[in-house]
Parts: sequence; C-alpha cells; structure tokens
Amino acid sequence: MSLRGGDPEEIGGYPLEARLGSGGMGTVFLARTASGRPVAIKLIHQQFADDEEFRIRFRQEVAAARRVSGAFTAAVIDADPEAEHPWMATTFIEGDTLAQRIAKRGPIGGSELRTLAIGLTEALRDIHRAGVVHRDLKPSNVVLSPEGPRVIDFGISRAADQQTLTMTGRVIGTPPFMSPEQLQAPRGVGPRSDVFSLGTLLVYAATGQGPFDADSPYMTAYQVVHEAPSLGSVPGALRSVVEPCLAKDPEHRPSADELLVGLRDLPADLGGPAGAGGGCPTRETDTQHHLSATDDTPSPGPSRPPAAAAENPPHTSPPTGTLIGRHLRRRWRPVLAAAVAVAAIAGGATLLRTGSSDEPGDAGGRGGNVAATGSAALPHRFAPWKKTVLGGRADIPDELRCLTRGDAVFCGGGGVVAARLRASDGSRVWTEKSPGVPVQGMHLVGATDDTVLGYRIAAEGSGDPATEVVALDADKGKELWSVPSGAQSTAVTGRTQDAVVVDSKVMTVDASNTRLEARSARSGSVAWRQPFPAGTQCSPVPSGARLYLMCAPTAEVAASEIRHSTLHVVDLDSGTLGKAIALKGPAQPVGTSGDSLVLVHRDEQRLASLGYDGVMRVDKDSQHVTYSRLPKTYGGTPGLVGDTVLVSGQTGLVTAFDPATGHKRWARQSGVEGLSGPVGGNGDGALYFSSASGRVAALSARTGAPLWTTNPRADGMTGEMNASSRVTVAGRMVVVTADDNTVFAFDATKPPKSG
Repeated sequence: MSLRGGDPEEIGGYPLEARLGSGGMGTVFLARTASGRPVAIKLIHQQFADDEEFRIRFRQEVAAARRVSGAFTAAVIDADPEAEHPWMATTFIEGDTLAQRIAKRGPIGGSELRTLAIGLTEALRDIHRAGVVHRDLKPSNVVLSPEGPRVIDFGISRAADQQTLTMTGRVIGTPPFMSPEQLQAPRGVGPRSDVFSLGTLLVYAATGQGPFDADSPYMTAYQVVHEAPSLGSVPGALRSVVEPCLAKDPEHRPSADELLVGLRDLPADLGGPAGAGGGCPTRETDTQHHLSATDDTPSPGPSRPPAAAAENPPHTSPPTGTLIGRHLRRRWRPVLAAAVAVAAIAGGATLLRTGSSDEPGDAGGRGGNVAATGSAALPHRFAPWKKTVLGGRADIPDELRCLTRGDAVFCGGGGVVAARLRASDGSRVWTEKSPGVPVQGMHLVGATDDTVLGYRIAAEGSGDPATEVVALDADKGKELWSVPSGAQSTAVTGRTQDAVVVDSKVMTVDASNTRLEARSARSGSVAWRQPFPAGTQCSPVPSGARLYLMCAPTAEVAASEIRHSTLHVVDLDSGTLGKAIALKGPAQPVGTSGDSLVLVHRDEQRLASLGYDGVMRVDKDSQHVTYSRLPKTYGGTPGLVGDTVLVSGQTGLVTAFDPATGHKRWARQSGVEGLSGPVGGNGDGALYFSSASGRVAALSARTGAPLWTTNPRADGMTGEMNASSRVTVAGRMVVVTADDNTVFAFDATKPPKSG
C-alpha cells in the first residue's frame, strides 16, 4: 500500500517506502536500513503521545520485544519510546496473519497444522524463558512467514515478575482467546494464561472457530470462565494435547515445555477423524463434560472468520450449530446473558479491550445489554451486506455518508454525487459520479420521497462551477437540475453543509455567497431568494421543521476567527429573516432537543484543535439563548441525540452532557478511536458511533455502558476530527460507511463480530 498524503517521509532516519496497515494505536510502515534491509516501523498515533499510561505500555512493549527477540518473534532493530512521536522498528516479516490465512483458505490441517502447533509452542516457550507473559496471543498476532510462524505485538505483555503497571482493574485482551484468570483476576495472569490462549488459537486454526464461540463477548466471557470447550471438530490427536491447555485452573495446564513433548509425539498428518484423541500427555485436566462430536459446526459468533461472516449472514446459518451456543441462545434472554456475564467477570474485570486489527471475535464491553433491541422490522428479505460504491478517490479518506428512504439506501460524498443501493442486500441500483477532486466533509445533501440531492465537484480546468447542488430522480438516478453552490459553511458553522432539505424544498447558498435560495427539490424552480444581512457570510441550519440562517461577519470568516455569530429564523414561505439572535462567541450547531436548537461553544483559545467548553440552547418561541459552561474544555467531535450532548474524543472517550445545564452525565471509553458524531437507535436505548475503518461502537444512551463493538471493515485511518455521523439507523437496520467507499449494513440485534 503506497504512502498517503500526510504520512512522514522518514522515521528515525529510516526512509519510508509503503504503509503496511493502521490500527487503533499506531500505523505500520515498510522502511529500509542503510544496507537495504527491510524493516517494519510502528509509529504511534500522535494523540497518544501525551498519554503517560500509554507511554508506559509502549516502553514495556519495546522492552518485552527486545527480551524475546528470537527465531519465532520479530527482532527489534531500533526504537525511540521517548520521542515526541514514539516508534519502534522490527524485522519485516512477510506473510499473512493466521486470521488472514483462515479467512482466505479456511481451517488448517495435516502436516501444516502440526508444524504450526509446534512452531507457536516453541515461540511461547522462548517468550516465557525470557520472563515475559504475552497476554494477547490471538490470530492477528501470528504471522505465517515462509520460515514458520512468528509471534508479534507485545503491546500489552509484561515481565512475569512485575505487576500490571497502571492496568490495575482492567481486562486487557481479546475475549475469545483470553484465559479465565484474565477475565477474573488480571493482576494474577502468568505464563499458563498464554498456554490457555494457545489452546484456543490451535482450535481456531484447526476448525476456523474458537472453542468458546457465542453470540456476544459477554456470552463468550461466561463460557470461557464456566463452560466446557467445544472440541468435537478438532482432529483427535491434536485434541488430546489441546484439551489440557483449556483447563479452567492454570495449575492444571501444561507449561510450554511440557506441551512441546506432546506435540512432537503427534503423527505427521493430523487430518484424521474428529474425536479420536487420547489422554493428556503431561497433566490431568479438569473434569469436563464434552459434547457430541457430531454437533460442532460453527455458529455465527464472535470468532467466525471474516470471509465466513460476509458469505454466511446470520439468517442463513449452516444446518447445524455449536451445541453450547444453541443452548445458551435458547435458554437466555440478552439482558440476562449480560447480567450473568458481568457476574462472571466480576472481581477486577471492568473493561474488555477491543482489538484494532483483523481479529475474528474482537469485541468487548462493560455492562448493559448484549446488543441493541430495536423493535422495528428489517427490510424484506434482509441479509447483512457489505458493498463498495464505485467512483470515489482512493487518496481521499472518509468519503461517503448515507440515508435511508423506504427500501432504498442513498449514499454520497467524495467522488460520488449520489448512489442508490437496495436496503435488503446492498445491490446497486444506480450511481452518479462526481468528476472533480472530492472536498473533505462534503457529503449527501438530502432526499425527498422522489428526489435525491448531492454535491458535484467540477474537474479542474473544465470551466464548470466549482461546486454544484445536483437533483437526481430517486428511481432512475437521472439528473433533474443543478445549480452552482457557495462554500462557506465550514467557516461559519463548523460543518460542511452548504445546502439542506426542509420538507419538499432545498435551501442553497448561491455561488457568490451573498444570498439564500429556496427551490423545489423536484423541479428546481425558485420559491424565493433572500440576501444575507450586510457584511456577513451565512449558512442554513435546519432545526426540526424550522430553518435558521447562521451568519458571521465577512472579515471574521476571511480570517477564520469567528467571534460574533448570529442566528435568524427563516420564514419558509417567504424567506423573510427574523431578528438577529446573538450567540456567545464561536458556535457550532449539533441538533435539536425538543423545540430548542442546541449548539456547542468552541473554546476561543483552541479554535484550531476543536475544543468545546460550553453549550447553548435557543428556545423555539422566545428565541432566548441559554448558555451553560462545561466542566472543562473537551476536544473531539460533538453531537446531539435526544436530550444529550455528546463529545467523542480521538482516543475513543465519549462524554455526555445535559444541554440545559452543561452538567456532565457520564464519560465512557468506547474502545474505538476517531469516532464520528453519534446517532441514536430507534427506541433501542443505544448510541452508535463509528470510525473511518468501519468499527462500530454501541453505548447505552442512559449510562454510556458499552453494549458491543465490531471489528474494522475497511483499511481506514482513524478519521478526521468533527466528522459527521457515519451511521444511519432505520428500524433494526444499521448502515455504516467507511474508507474506500465501503458501505455495510447489519441487524442491530446481531452486530457483526468479525471483519
């Protein structure tokens, strides 16, 4: 993957050649040493550089990786954890991760499986001999190189003789591959926790599913702690070795050295019939009642490989299912499952960390329901889908936004004026492309019952207007009319929204940025034109059925230093402007609560970094402005759902406020970096956030408790600050956009657990 605009040319004196991937905490680049040797450089995202807890973790990662550098790990070449922008360079290991291998080609068998098992166990032995506990052994942390498997990413490891530094009270790991003690007493995790994870990893490699698969991370956690593993599909000879690794009591598990004895005695070909295993080679396992070997086909749970998740949506499950999973689903309701899972994790486990890679089953949360429970129906014959809308620019991230109307999903932004997809399966009905270079943050205008409106950017040198609002027939995609549009809304309101749809009209700013124009959305005929107040630049702001015009002095807009914003109520029939309503300092509209327009006040000392230190409410009837200060300045992306103002920080922290008083209601870590603004579910009590990589986090609107989190669905960056919502909720259907013009949809009650 080539470098992107904004990527550095070199790190630590190493010239960069390509971007290998980006996760929640950092980006990995391919570079070269002076002698031409390829190295992988992990560059930590800048927003974590000032986080002392994170710096401690990164120093620990570097130290741990240096201690265990050997034949089965990536050797550390260089590092600077104290740099302003911390980084670490390791040997470049070419090959797919185990997660990618399973997704592409399915489970591993025969001699390849035996070689993998021995190689991973030898790696674990060397790690433990160096006095390090990995603590996050999972498929995405295993690279299958031509020379054998390599274990990578020591980001949450620790020396076996140390405490967990500042991790006290948190569970750090990936639920389907965690040990019972990680979920119950994370401070006491030792080397045999890694052995448990290795056992789950080998089951996943042999069958394509984990031994504790369930429909949510909460059920998975409960099964890890309390239930017997599902091993019926594991080849018999391997099962006899893996089974003791999955003992609930760490003292009943073999060490890595002991495990190697059993693995080396295995036959060269492990492809025999399932269920033919023998006894434990080194230690006796717990008393466990295993289930029938004829009922172990994977259910659609959190450890399903990515390809399977896309090709076998939940409503078309295979003819059989994991017996444990079926029993749990039959006898538990989601709320009860969550309550039992919380009880299982009690005693120190307060947060399941969601991974930031292609890891199957990467999901987590704290408290709350297992999933959203919206009661509205799904589209007819709906099945989860993922599509790419053609026409965008690969070098422009975070492009599309979507809305729904009946059985249609309309998307636009970036290089797409608008596209229509079928809500049931995501199939394309039509697409209208935009020829010019996309404008960041300029997405779909809106839609009526028969018309869709989007933005078109002119190709350079074409002589066409730079930006146009285009109306398209909703059924056929045929262009109905277009009009040049102004482009000052970002400076005035903080959002790129130069045109809005109100009822059956579309309100646009003319190309000279001097007046507001109202047109019929269908015909384009002009209903009225209203000049801006003298000496101002303005932008339309919808608020329920009401329309405001938000204005700022032209000189302040030109200087990008807005200090004196005003609002005017717009008469929808005539365009007449109401009396100016003065706002306190620079303000950004976030939505409507009841009958009041709500805005957030931008910290005048932090205009460039988008900090917010106050909330304003404009009463519909009196037009009185109530201003409330926030407890401090909060950086991130603001939004409004119901009667709650929310600010989501780049590191994933979401803070909720009362818009009437500015009082902080709750603050929770979502586990997803670079969140866009929130949307609410249709009566399900959930808030939905998403990143440019397509990761979706659902939080309880009342308490902020995490409900569930999905994996990435696109190779996206964390996304820009102040991004408009990438999520659209229609009944139980959740539609999400991500980088590379990716659009996907799923049932809110059955969120995807793998990418």
